[in-house]
Amino acid sequence: MGRAEERRARQRGGRRAAPRNRSSQAAAPESRTESVSSAEGAPQAAVGGRVAARRGAPKGGKGAKGEKGRIRRLFTWKKMLGTFLGFTVLVIGAFIILYMTTPIPDTANAEAELQSNVYKYSDGTMLARDGKLNRENVDLAEIDKAVQHTFVAAENKSFYQDAGVDLKGTTRGVLNTLMGKGAQGGSTITQQYVKNYYLTQEQTVTRKLKELVISLKLDREKSKDYILAGYINSSYYGRGAYGIQAAAQAYYRVDADKLSVAQGAYLAALLQAPSQYDWAAASDTGKKLVEQRWNYVLDNMVEEDWLDKSERDAMTFPVPKEPKAAPGQEGQVGYLVKAANAELEKQLVAQGVADNSTEAEAMVGAGGWNITLNVDKKKQKALEASVKDQLTSKLDKKKRPVDGDVQAGAVSVNPKTGAVVAMYGGVNYVEHYTNNATRTDYQPASTFKPVILAAALDQGAVTQDDEKIGANTIYDGTSKRPVVGSDIGFAPENEDDVDYGDVTVQTAMNKSINSVFAQMGVDVGMDKVLKTAGALGMDTADLKAVPAQTLGTMGASPLQMAGVYATLDNHGRQVTPTLIKSAENSAHAVTPADPIGDEVISREAADTVTSVLTGVVDDGTARASVLDNPQRNGQKVAGKTGTSDDNKSAWFTAYTPDLVTAVGLFGESAKPPHPQVTLTGATGTVPGKGRIAGGGFPARIWAAYTFGVASKVSKFDLETDQGAAVQPTITASPSPSASEEPSEEPSTAAPSTKPPKTQTPSQEPTTEEPSEEPTTGEPTTGEPTTGEPTTEPPENPLDPQFGQ
Repeated sequence: MGRAEERRARQRGGRRAAPRNRSSQAAAPESRTESVSSAEGAPQAAVGGRVAARRGAPKGGKGAKGEKGRIRRLFTWKKMLGTFLGFTVLVIGAFIILYMTTPIPDTANAEAELQSNVYKYSDGTMLARDGKLNRENVDLAEIDKAVQHTFVAAENKSFYQDAGVDLKGTTRGVLNTLMGKGAQGGSTITQQYVKNYYLTQEQTVTRKLKELVISLKLDREKSKDYILAGYINSSYYGRGAYGIQAAAQAYYRVDADKLSVAQGAYLAALLQAPSQYDWAAASDTGKKLVEQRWNYVLDNMVEEDWLDKSERDAMTFPVPKEPKAAPGQEGQVGYLVKAANAELEKQLVAQGVADNSTEAEAMVGAGGWNITLNVDKKKQKALEASVKDQLTSKLDKKKRPVDGDVQAGAVSVNPKTGAVVAMYGGVNYVEHYTNNATRTDYQPASTFKPVILAAALDQGAVTQDDEKIGANTIYDGTSKRPVVGSDIGFAPENEDDVDYGDVTVQTAMNKSINSVFAQMGVDVGMDKVLKTAGALGMDTADLKAVPAQTLGTMGASPLQMAGVYATLDNHGRQVTPTLIKSAENSAHAVTPADPIGDEVISREAADTVTSVLTGVVDDGTARASVLDNPQRNGQKVAGKTGTSDDNKSAWFTAYTPDLVTAVGLFGESAKPPHPQVTLTGATGTVPGKGRIAGGGFPARIWAAYTFGVASKVSKFDLETDQGAAVQPTITASPSPSASEEPSEEPSTAAPSTKPPKTQTPSQEPTTEEPSEEPTTGEPTTGEPTTGEPTTEPPENPLDPQFGQ
């Protein structure tokens, strides 16, 4: 054998042979190894050993690499591509089957047909049945072309070019439904019409896929005008109006064919959020949003060459007319029905039955609901009677125009269950559309002070002198005293600019001393104060953490404040006032979430605030109206009065162990656009001198109602050793009249939060009748109201001094 042949033999027996399996190696001819010299055999053995080691690796320490190899072989690009293609074919096939088996319905869905909602008291007796569904279809040809375009510009600019669906938006909606995130928008006019008229608002993948299929078919089989007509005739516009004809009458008192482009743009903008954008009931924010939406619609029309720019520039916002209540909604019924509907709509969204508030509102407005409220029939009638007897019967707008500006709102809550047992929304729903019990555009004023104290106690806050804050902590009550420790300067004025000198927190609450609580808010930290307010039930999302908030300058409703005080009454466990007991229709049954939540402040903190607030009733600004009420019969009461800047609102929110009620009086001009005005001078008080304070009419309404419905005398179960409820009060001789000098000399020393520790706390006379303060520190023009002794109330119950 030559050298070349030997080399080839070595290659076959060495490196070239390595990839073969063991059986083939064992069967190799003996002559192959014999022809190799012993010197050359060593390298071959080494090579063979390495190969064998590699082949045996999966059984040894390198098993992980083998596992990775199997995974790589399992997920090859070919297999992944095949799986994707197979899934795609399966989806397409399923869609084709769905498309072939889903016809366009011959009739409208049940929710698009005439039905009524039924409302009942908590005992099952009838409260109301809403009227006929307000719907009247009109031919599209009767609607001005430019008005038609306002709806397209608002909702779906590509309407005339698209195939009836937005695949991207629908896919997003399906995925969000699968993940429980709700809808993110993106539906075309065609899809919205299909959902409103043929299907339901139910949030399921099946419904969304049907919506997609029917929309595609409808776009192929019907004209765009047919679809647009169906859309504007089936959409819900608020005020109980379905369809453009009903909406034109509800908002502008004209038929649909008489709508201007500006009016049409408002109705088109309204569809995004009917309740929020209804001008008559909208907040300032809501009004700004709907005006922005209105401008958006018109700008889109110019962009699409549907409106001349000069014509658009000349347009002004068309303010809608005041709403007319439906028959059967007179008195308090309309307020209760409207509030129940709003709560049900929120629950439908929260429970995923509706995508958003607009869909939920349409579902409720479509009817068919049987709704039982928590409202107690006896308490409801008692609250209405109390407002009438204590306030509205004394108003005479013919003699005193200012009397026509007085609005009252009240909410009563069971603190143990969260049930709203009574609600007063205004003198008459057909006369005053806005529900005063749920409106949030007036300041709660000094009724916010207990929230500051609750935050201090719960956080274990200390004064600037590092003393822990409690009911007996001493603060400087000097009027206009600059707060210490704040980067933002603030020096609020006390009521009538009275200097109280060094006072305890208990006394400061009794007399509602601004300077003390402004400093306390800074001591606690305004961010922590607002956090506590939010936990207790107030809406603080957009509030700035500045010292001025200590005076209650934010907006709040009687419903919110009743929830805050109910949480205090419930020993710190959050109470969410709930109006609806149950609601159901043919497709859904809605059970409200538990109104009683977790502990949001400690029991000791909540109970201490309650203890302190008993002093306001027994020895403070509510004494004349509550303590001396002959119906009280020893009932324990905790509460706080409040009177806002310029006397635009007056409050009394208070509670017994079994019932919490917030009463608010609001100055609202009787003339459109109904701006906020002062209450001063109403009910016969001297114009410019007689404020309507929280300790007056609001407290008297509260007392007449609460003591009238109480079935027993109860006491607070408090876990605290602080406050007026657990400590004896030192009494003194009656205070001097308002014309005399204050008992305390004005403080001229540098601002401080308390005197030296060895100083004995001063105690103001307990028979003094202090007044409420304006919440922004502006000087008041009225006569001082602090001087009437409370041992003998004035003969005239309408006297401006009474119950301030």
